[in-house]
Parts: sequence; structure tokens; C-alpha cells
Amino acid sequence: MKFIDEASIKVEAGSGGNGCCSFLRLKFMPMGGPDGGNGGDGGSVFLVADEGINTLVDYRYTRSFRAVNGEKGRGRNASGKAGGDAFLRVPVGTMVYDEDTNEVIADLTQHGQQACVAKGGRHGVGNSRFKSSVNRSPRRTIPGTPGEKRNLRLELKVLADVGLVGMPNAGKSTLIHALSAARPKVADYPFTTLYPNLGVVRVAQYQSFVIADIPGLIEGAAEGAGLGIRFLKHVSRTRLLFHMVDIMPPDDADPVDIVNAITNELRKFSPELLERERWLVLNKVDLLSEEDAKERCEDIVKRLNWQGKVFFISGLSHAGTEELAREAMMYLDQHRKDQADAMIPIDPIDPMGPIEISRGHVDLDDDEFDE
Repeated sequence: MKFIDEASIKVEAGSGGNGCCSFLRLKFMPMGGPDGGNGGDGGSVFLVADEGINTLVDYRYTRSFRAVNGEKGRGRNASGKAGGDAFLRVPVGTMVYDEDTNEVIADLTQHGQQACVAKGGRHGVGNSRFKSSVNRSPRRTIPGTPGEKRNLRLELKVLADVGLVGMPNAGKSTLIHALSAARPKVADYPFTTLYPNLGVVRVAQYQSFVIADIPGLIEGAAEGAGLGIRFLKHVSRTRLLFHMVDIMPPDDADPVDIVNAITNELRKFSPELLERERWLVLNKVDLLSEEDAKERCEDIVKRLNWQGKVFFISGLSHAGTEELAREAMMYLDQHRKDQADAMIPIDPIDPMGPIEISRGHVDLDDDEFDE
């Protein structure tokens, strides 16, 4: 299946059915009075997060979606049938934007989470609701209101605990292959990875985390060079970054210059992403003897003046990968514990919190139309 992480769609909610103007006329009731019923409410459009979907390919070619209109009212005080809602399934991790205003409408991060993106129109009111002691035969009705229309932009940001960043051929795919059951394409040429790959790293029973491998970055990526900058949004949700570096680049480049170049691209893309916890992972130590590899890695760390954690590994021979996975698991567990301790308790008086009312829709009671 082709990986699609962006899509633009148009959604339109159903219009409310019009109220009916009718008078009851039976054989023995020639002056039966008004009996026009109300219309039905229009259907709304919902987006539903589904963990069984991992791409937005369904919205690449079908771009317009519409809910059902409400039926109009009928005589004998018969109300019209409400229009059916439209439910559109999207992957977990999808962000929904209003394409016209660039407003964030929803961020669907949990399976089954729903967001109403277009509110259905309100039903019309029939003439029977306007009958009074001074108006025995009203001919007034209220039509149904149109449903909301919106142009939406869907962006998928994969949910992962750990993200891998680095130059092409730094060994990111090899590492995810070594740590998890994922089998991304691995080859000895740049830009082997063309779309993000996810893998589940199992450290121990009931202890695991999700790792994301994105296409490699190159200098100038923030200006559109290469592929990786397009997918950097996928690591924006991660709690921890592995900065992968090849200690023996094939073009004899200086690893220090490579690290500084990627750091600069991260800064251009998102200063917040650069401030996230980032570990330096020096890869391919198996290309040198143990002493030479240690000496070269220590020289790289010293010249970088790196203040965070550093790991010497080989994705191919799996040297150091288990220690890296254990350290990451310990960090993530502590991060989750700190987040749980910092959570604000829910007010027992109002556990649901404030209710957000969709703009452009006023919910009036039908009794307000009584005279």
C-alpha cells in the first residue's frame, strides 16, 4: 500500500428539512386546523481515528464527502426523518486543519476518538407550532438551515516514542531492523528509505516502545532539498530522538560537520524539536578495530562538545543495540511517570470540563417559536 501522509478533502453536512405548512381536512372535520410537522435535522460529518489504518490513501482520489439531508415535515404533525451522519475513518495521529483559515480543528491521537468537522443543519419548523388563541390558522413555517461546508487538510503524524534522524546511509534502517521485527529496505546507497517505517522494540515482558525511521536528511533540507524534511513532522510527537551518525562516512566527510549540519536543519524546521531529548548514536563501529573505533568516537564527541548521552553501536553486528534499547526504555518509563505525577486532577463537580459549541450553530428550543 502506498504511504500517503497528506490529503485535502471537502466535507459538507446535510441541510435541515423544511417545516411543512398543512391543514387537517377530514370528512367530519372541515376546520381541523394546522397540522404541519417539523423537518428533520441534517446529518453531520465526523472523523474517526482507527488504529487499523496507517495511511491517508483513501482520500487521495475521493475528495468530497457529504452527509444526508434531513427530510421535510409532513401533514398530520409528522416530523421528517433526520439525515444520517457520515463517519470518515482516518489513521490514529491525524491532525485536521481548516484549509481556508489554517485553524487546527482536531488532533486524533487515540483509537475511536471522534471529531465533528461539519455540523448538520437544524430542522425547520412546521406551521402547527405557531397556532395560538389569536392565530387559529397560521401559515408561517421556518425552513431548515444549511449544513456546514469545510475544506479540510489532513496531516498524518505517526505516533512513536523514539525517532531516528540523520544523514542518508547513517544506518537508521539497519538499527530499526536490529531492534524490532520491522523489515525496512536496507541497501548501500542513499535514500533507501522513501517513507517512514515503524517498529516495536520489545525490551522485556510488558516493556516495549515504538521507534520511527524517517528518510535521511541532507544539508539544505529546510529549503526543500532531499526527502527527509517532508517527513520530519512524524518525529514531532516523539519523546526521544536518536541522532544517528556514521563514524566512517563513504565520502570521507567529517562526522562532526555532519552532526552540525543536521542540527542546523532541525533548528530551521522547529526550534522545539531541537530542544527535545536527543542522544548521539555513533554507528558502524564494526568497521574499525575496537581500540580505533573507541578513539575515533571519543574524538567526535570531544570536538562536538556533546552534553547529552552518547552510544557506540553497530546496527549490523548488533553491538551496543541492547544497551541502547534498555536505556531508552528506562528514559521513557521515567518520562511517563513524570507526566502522570504532573497531571492535574479532574474536578469531581464537572468531570467533563467545558463544552465547546460549534461556531455558526445556535441551538434554540422549538418552544421559542410559540406565540
